[in-house]
Amino acid sequence: MTRIVQLTGALLGTLIGFALGLALLQRAGSLIQDANRPAFLTAFVVATLLFGYLAIPYITIYPVRRTVEMLSEAGAGEFALGVGAIVVGLVMGVLIGVPLAQIGGVVGSLGPPAVALFLAAMMLAITMLKRDVLLPAFGGLIPGARGRGATTRVVIDTSAVIDGRISDIARTGFILGTLIVPRFVLDELQRIADSPDPMRRNRGRRGLEMLSALQKDAISPVEISEATYPEVAEVDAKLMAYARDTGAAILTNDYNLNRVADLQGIRVLNINELANAVKSVVHPGEEMRVRIIQEGKEAGQGVGYLDDGTMIVVEGGMRFLNQDLQINVTRVLQTVAGRMTFAQPRGDTE
Repeated sequence: MTRIVQLTGALLGTLIGFALGLALLQRAGSLIQDANRPAFLTAFVVATLLFGYLAIPYITIYPVRRTVEMLSEAGAGEFALGVGAIVVGLVMGVLIGVPLAQIGGVVGSLGPPAVALFLAAMMLAITMLKRDVLLPAFGGLIPGARGRGATTRVVIDTSAVIDGRISDIARTGFILGTLIVPRFVLDELQRIADSPDPMRRNRGRRGLEMLSALQKDAISPVEISEATYPEVAEVDAKLMAYARDTGAAILTNDYNLNRVADLQGIRVLNINELANAVKSVVHPGEEMRVRIIQEGKEAGQGVGYLDDGTMIVVEGGMRFLNQDLQINVTRVLQTVAGRMTFAQPRGDTE
């Protein structure tokens, strides 16, 4: 299909270039009377055909194809706004094109449609950039335009797919809206699943199996997006470009991607942050009972875990290995990796 569109654009550009060449040739007829006419005509026709073949598709077909891709990935409210913006731009183009048509010649014939297309593209671009403001403003007029929350779209990062917890999160109903899996994420998963490294291969296959299970469960709608962004090399950059174009949030557990997306104003749903948020909150001075199951990093430290997986580092707890111990919380640290809780055996704090 893409090849057909490219060939159509090239043919259209060639014809437009030839038409422009003939029009210019008629205007310049008096200037070339003394020139070697057959050779000049041949060179002129070839030049205009080549110009049309190379240049016109970038002005016509490629912008139209990009517009179609952007509207196809938009939610209901964004789609309605986009169509409305195109209509307004075309109407403005017609109003401006009427006096241009009176000029006649090349300007009169090609000027009005060129102006109309330019204004339609400009109106669409401005509307998509300001959709966060326009969607709530037109909430009562456009179905599905109550804001992003009404048509939430969440694009999934490769790290979130491999992590596997997204399936359990979706079953709880915390993710509202549609889960989007771009084609380039699937391609990266396939490369990982085909890796000669057994660990990477298992991770890739586990991710593909998780996506298949997620589609079958149908708790949250799952869509495969055909957006490719061939001009962008890195998968993370493609994800951010997709999120900017569609207003989608990114679901990931990649810390670096999270920070870069935040800097660009892209909404991020971080699985690790969600996991930390739902863990029990403890405060210094609290008493609790925990089982010491392993040695800590520092000498004499013992490590235990609460029921929700919160790690408790007990100073001097190694001597109570494999025993239940009453402890007092001494301090709580929030790190990039999560929340760390330090404690001492109750008798040591008295």
